[in-house]
Amino acid sequence: MSNDYRRYGKDDEKAEKEREKEEKDDLTWEEKWRRDPLSAAVWALVLIWAGLVLLADNLDLFADVEWFSAWGLILTGAGMILLLEIAARLLMPDYQWPVGGSLIVAAVLLGLGLSNLVAAAIAWPLILIAIGVGLLLRGLIRTR
Repeated sequence: MSNDYRRYGKDDEKAEKEREKEEKDDLTWEEKWRRDPLSAAVWALVLIWAGLVLLADNLDLFADVEWFSAWGLILTGAGMILLLEIAARLLMPDYQWPVGGSLIVAAVLLGLGLSNLVAAAIAWPLILIAIGVGLLLRGLIRTR
């Protein structure tokens, strides 16, 4: 009987470990945000940037600038903020996270935002080149 008791004890331990693992996987949205404050700060900065640009546009602060487009400036700024997040994630070990998707989103935002200043025929190929270089560097860094 003692072997049966030990076996049941081990089964209970396995079940408890599985429950703990499931609890870790079922984190709430708020807990995930607390674990990654950099991402929360980045998206807060994007919203603040968009609000500032729209406010400046509504106050006609850029009325004399011919090339100005509020949405172009918002998208360009959001792309730059995402690039800063990518740099932070690559340079700070505490915040390391895969950045491939963020790189693509940043490049697309920059392309959309800069399309008013630079011809689309030039902007989009440069964006594709930037994405390719980023993916290539990521592959080279991981293999070492």
